[in-house]
Amino acid sequence: MLKGFKEFVMRGNVVDLAVAVVIGAAFTKIIGAVVDGLINPLVAAIFGKADISKTMTFTVNNAEFSIGLILQAALNFLFVAAAVYFLIVMPLNKLAERRARGQEPEPEPLTADQELLTEIRDLLRTRQ
Repeated sequence: MLKGFKEFVMRGNVVDLAVAVVIGAAFTKIIGAVVDGLINPLVAAIFGKADISKTMTFTVNNAEFSIGLILQAALNFLFVAAAVYFLIVMPLNKLAERRARGQEPEPEPLTADQELLTEIRDLLRTRQ
């Protein structure tokens, strides 16, 4: 039983997932700082308020509904996604493109038919 658990934990994708969770948790503070220090003040400059969660509410039978809370959560998600994309994904994609420019892709292995045709072609060339 412990042997199976050890094999499960030591698989590459489980370890990679654990590393990703730890890095993601550490990176949360950076993304939060970008959203709080740059994007929310920009929204406040444009719309007059950085937080709209308490502005759009209505009450029905003493129950308060907040559309602004939902909109604020959706906007925060979009802000975080944009920050992750523009600060991490896009630069890493550009770096990968630069690295790949100098390398040619490896050709796919030939099938048995292609190998046979190549041999026939080479034999015909040697006859001429």
